[in-house]
Amino acid sequence: MAATGSTFFFPWEVSLMEWLQTHINGVGIGMLSFFSMFGEELLLVLILGFVYWSYDKRLGRTMGLSAIMGLTWNTMAKNVALRRRPYFDHEGIKILRVVEPEADIYDIAAQGYSFPSTHSTNAVTVVASLAINLRKRWVTAIAIIIPALTGISRIVVGAHYPTDVLAGWLLGAISVLIVHQLQKRINNTLALYGILLVTAIPGFFFCKSEDYFTSMGLLIGFMGGTLLEERWVRFENTRKPIWMVARMLGGLAVYFVLNSALKLPFPKEFLSSGSTASLLVRCVRYAIVAFVDFGVYPMLFRLERRADKL
Repeated sequence: MAATGSTFFFPWEVSLMEWLQTHINGVGIGMLSFFSMFGEELLLVLILGFVYWSYDKRLGRTMGLSAIMGLTWNTMAKNVALRRRPYFDHEGIKILRVVEPEADIYDIAAQGYSFPSTHSTNAVTVVASLAINLRKRWVTAIAIIIPALTGISRIVVGAHYPTDVLAGWLLGAISVLIVHQLQKRINNTLALYGILLVTAIPGFFFCKSEDYFTSMGLLIGFMGGTLLEERWVRFENTRKPIWMVARMLGGLAVYFVLNSALKLPFPKEFLSSGSTASLLVRCVRYAIVAFVDFGVYPMLFRLERRADKL
């Protein structure tokens, strides 16, 4: 897909990014690049999975809902702004960490638009959800430090303008507050999900990038899976280290193996084509994965009791 979209920026943003990439050495960039992980898929699944499957499933549902809603609203905003990434338009800015390594770096459907920063939003929604619910000083400190380093890393690696990061932080904070307030006021889970889903559905009519359909699939699957769990599964959390590790590893395996297996019926060219059909397939694929991981997979936790008796 050709690099399309709009270009808008403040001159100071470009100057700052070029200065940072010129004056921070390779080791420093590598260390900062590490913090981009806190806004990426693997680490988010690890954190949310650990909390939901083992530590506190109610808190896990809150974190998951905040994170996925923030991601969905973020991608909708991206498809309104249509801002090209900095390295598209400025030769002095190099991209040092791409969103989708297997795709062309100028493929907007795969790499996504620039404004606001998804990594910054993701980092805020996950750790801020913990902070607002646990209310511990050390968690609050982490909720400030991690998003700050994540956002700075996205600027240094050339993936986002500083204003992308600022907007990403703000959107993440707003997402957490909206979900937190709605949960306090709406006791019916189905009604809560319905209200949030209504805010996300309009994106089907104007979003063209893969990240929106990924987020919508996750949202639909997450809602369906947690409703299934709440009504019929009702698993119990655990504090036994062996089962905490087993649950997390099992959930990760389900997530990535099932996601890969659901790609097999389709040609690679079709999946990366950016066509309406391929985007809908992507949405359905992620919906199935999230539904299984949050709703069906926890059924296996009942086997732990039998194993403890052996």
